[in-house]
Amino acid sequence: MTAPNGQVTVLATTLIDADPVDYLILATYFVFVLGIGLMARRHVSDSVDFFLSGRSLPAWVTGLAFISANLGAVEIMGMSASGAEFGLPTVHYFWVGAIPAMLFLGVVMMPFYYGSKVRSVPEFMLRRFGPGAHLVNSISFALAQLLIAGVNLYLLGTIVHALLGWPLWVALIVAAAVVLSYITLGGLSAAIYNEVLQFFVIVAALLPLTLLGLHRVGGWDGLTDKITAAANDGAGPPAEQQLESWPGQALSGFDSSILSVIGIVFGLGFVLSFGYWTTNFVEVQRAMASDSISSARKTPVIGAFPKMFIPFITIIPGMIAAVLVTEMADLKAGGAPKGGASGDGVAYNDALLYLMRDLLPNGLLGLAITGLLAAFMAGMAANVSAFNTVFSYDLWQDYVVKDRDDDYYLKVGRIATVAATGVAILTASIAGNFSNVMTYLQTLFGFFNAPLFATFILGMFWRRMTPTAGWMGLVAGTASAVLVAFLSEDGFGSLSTGVIPVSGQGAAFIAASTAFVVDIALSIAVSLVTKPKPVKELAGLVYSETPKEQRTDPDEASYPWYRRTVPLAGLALVMVTVLNVIF
Repeated sequence: MTAPNGQVTVLATTLIDADPVDYLILATYFVFVLGIGLMARRHVSDSVDFFLSGRSLPAWVTGLAFISANLGAVEIMGMSASGAEFGLPTVHYFWVGAIPAMLFLGVVMMPFYYGSKVRSVPEFMLRRFGPGAHLVNSISFALAQLLIAGVNLYLLGTIVHALLGWPLWVALIVAAAVVLSYITLGGLSAAIYNEVLQFFVIVAALLPLTLLGLHRVGGWDGLTDKITAAANDGAGPPAEQQLESWPGQALSGFDSSILSVIGIVFGLGFVLSFGYWTTNFVEVQRAMASDSISSARKTPVIGAFPKMFIPFITIIPGMIAAVLVTEMADLKAGGAPKGGASGDGVAYNDALLYLMRDLLPNGLLGLAITGLLAAFMAGMAANVSAFNTVFSYDLWQDYVVKDRDDDYYLKVGRIATVAATGVAILTASIAGNFSNVMTYLQTLFGFFNAPLFATFILGMFWRRMTPTAGWMGLVAGTASAVLVAFLSEDGFGSLSTGVIPVSGQGAAFIAASTAFVVDIALSIAVSLVTKPKPVKELAGLVYSETPKEQRTDPDEASYPWYRRTVPLAGLALVMVTVLNVIF
């Protein structure tokens, strides 16, 4: 644009038109976030305080933090993007791909983590399998957290870009600085208490989108009618595949309904789900910060109740955006509309932002923006706090500088936090290459979590498994998942070759399943020809060698049913089964 004086000026364009009241809500939230970090700093006196909150938090706090830590890019932008692209089958990520594994973690696996007093999942691997598996797992986990933190940071930066019109690289740096400030100050306590606050902010931000969106399209019947009409015009998969969760072909990418069910149940519901929820230290770290073994077991079980209802405030808004927002409808019909939060074209990741733009009045808009920022900060903070623990304890202390005092490793943890944030700025650019971040994230989980789960579960229930099998299985499983993703149609972004003609999330399901099977088969074969650890060293690490009194809290039997782990888990399982039947 040319000004009257002849000078050329550039006007920043923004996707979201906010006003002062929206910015006031946003600023108020950031004051609270940084204030929590400052207060938490007063209670950080050693590395256990910084990395594990001194093991002093009650179950309801760690339970909400357990869910909020996962309520980042995966839950918000990723699930709304998948809702817009695939429809109702996206609920499988919650009702099949989360709840059963969370309940298994609480009932069966948490006693091994908490009772052994380990500070990280890799440390558990060290005690069970020795330094080989420990080193492989530590490196792969640290790399995964940097890549996933980049996803959260990328989406966080796109929000700032959409709101203020800043260049994306500036938005990334500013967003990273805010997260870095409160994690560096208060460690895990700051992250967890902020996650509890963020959980309520996120729900308050997203619930109006569902309610107002359904009102605008004429309720659930109106939404289904519009999706059916759009599908009949060639927009997206057939209507019945978008409006019924089973057999879920729109999500899995399989033409066969039988293969689709197998892929969802085994690939997602077992391998990816159990691999993520039972071995991912980002989640386990929250439970390990609780004040007793009973609280640690109940942490994921308590988290399962709000988790099963998250689809109603993430997936449904995505489905609404696909028929209500012009740009999203054009994209789903095969168009390439310009704009988007990143400025490089509209993507399914933008579904929620465009719906906010079209539905929310000022005030509610500010609350919704705050909710999104809270979600992405929660996700990134969870990744960074898990990374600094594993880097400090499992890599630096064990393999670089040994036998230093506690203050030294606390300083290393803070430096690692700063370094991880800087690397996340670089890895954020990778996430920008995917129209739907769920494809990218599920691919990463197949690389890192699926083989880890195979090694972990076999080693926990088979005492004959050997240390050599532990590290060889991990390496082979990860390599096989990378190879399958590279050969698939879209499992590895622009680097995929298309040799395996599977699209959607099916590529990630196949890669994860391959990693699991290869890891299990090789681990069994290697264990049969190598020497296992002595049985006396497996107490607390292998199920059959751990006395029952070490796996449960003896005082829990006297609690009322709603405070006991197993009855709560049973109730959650019944509820999620009912939801699967209804939808």
